[in-house]
Amino acid sequence: MPQYGALGYARKGFSYARILKRFYPGTSLAATGVKQVRVLLAEGAASVAVSSAAPFRIRDAAGKSYKLAAGSYAVGPSFRLRVAANGALKQLPGPLMFTPGRVPLQVGRPYRGSIQVLAAKNKMQAINFVGLEDYVRGVVSQEVSSDWPAPALAAQAVASRTYAVATRKRSGTYDLFADTRSQVYGGVDAEEFSTSAAVDSTAAKILTYGGRPAITYFYASSGGKTASIQDSFTGSKPVPYLVSVRDPYDTLSPYHDWGPYPYAAKTLARKLHAGKTLLDAKVTRNRSSRVSSVTLTTAKGEKTLPGSEVRQLLGLRSTWFSIGALSLVKPSKALTYGVESELTGLARGLKGVRIERLAGRTWRSFVKVSPSSDGTFAATVQVKAPGYYRLTSGKVATAAVKVPVAAYVRLDAQSGGFAGRARPVYPGTTVTIQRLDGSSWDYVATSALDAAGRFTAKLTLQPATYRARIVPGHGLLPGVSAILRVVS
Repeated sequence: MPQYGALGYARKGFSYARILKRFYPGTSLAATGVKQVRVLLAEGAASVAVSSAAPFRIRDAAGKSYKLAAGSYAVGPSFRLRVAANGALKQLPGPLMFTPGRVPLQVGRPYRGSIQVLAAKNKMQAINFVGLEDYVRGVVSQEVSSDWPAPALAAQAVASRTYAVATRKRSGTYDLFADTRSQVYGGVDAEEFSTSAAVDSTAAKILTYGGRPAITYFYASSGGKTASIQDSFTGSKPVPYLVSVRDPYDTLSPYHDWGPYPYAAKTLARKLHAGKTLLDAKVTRNRSSRVSSVTLTTAKGEKTLPGSEVRQLLGLRSTWFSIGALSLVKPSKALTYGVESELTGLARGLKGVRIERLAGRTWRSFVKVSPSSDGTFAATVQVKAPGYYRLTSGKVATAAVKVPVAAYVRLDAQSGGFAGRARPVYPGTTVTIQRLDGSSWDYVATSALDAAGRFTAKLTLQPATYRARIVPGHGLLPGVSAILRVVS
């Protein structure tokens, strides 16, 4: 059950029973006979301190009971305890069971019920023997917000109670953990009026399937669609009530959309242990829309990782993710001033992709990108100055690419020599006419730009290959015209 999805249905007027039926289809409400659970509160400590603000009692493994004064009592593996005021330490046979007086016992925080302290491999455990309903009262507000509507709280109460009954160990020294290994249990401090009312209104009710307690997995957010058990846990067999269902109200969740998390190719390759060169990454999805595997293309070939492993390696919230790609290719040669040119790259799996240009210290939108089906694109641009460009999609951006720009120059033959024009116009700029001699270009004439950006050069033409070259400065690279062949 996605908890924000349950919240949405509650706000739409669904009862808690209808909410549960939506997310655990085929289950039935029934009463449980389980009255008490054992919850592991502490383990691996050198000692455990049990305290109370009122007198309480302790019973040792031999069944002998002692009345303790209010206060705190630390118990270690030797089970030596001062059971009488100002008395000597007394070694008791363990394990020890502490029972409350007028107020709840405390192990760091207050808990209802009794506390058993025992030694396991010379380390101490503290176990809360607590009534099932008191346990659920200490869980619901830890899993959902206590200000949610009553049907959402009641649905959580039933799901939490059912999960505890279905997953309790029944053997060993405890049944449940007090953390996310089972579900979060906060004891008395977690009891709220609204959540306790939800527990009371659903007392003893659990979900069953085929007469047995259902395993009612729940979590905060589904992303808009829950996952089936076999898509969530690799190797699991299908379970009729743990199937993928739509969750239209997950939009209430702050985690409905998450990310994006940008990675440079080298960084992603390192995190996914894919060598030094990662060329591509594509996902394969299961029927629940989650990623079942990711295929990495490297310089050495392909490597496939389970989606769950990629999630773990990258620290993602779930396996419902996409992998997009953004890459702006640095032009192999300078673009020409004022002439339509192309900036190319890759934009796959992302929306609203644009090329931005750095203006001063601010990135400004330059041109929208329309990728082809494989994600490649060629964006037509006109540039008039060298600059830095990048590719963006929302909050994600590529590294900046420096794009050089060369001056534009055109050369035409005319009677008595050459004429031409150049951009940008810097009057007086020298234009050199060159002629190809073997493999080198030789200087044959010069001219200068006029105020209109035009030039002429007197020269006796002879059959040869010519070009014009201009060096305007101002951050622009030298411009070279297209070659001109004179044949007669």
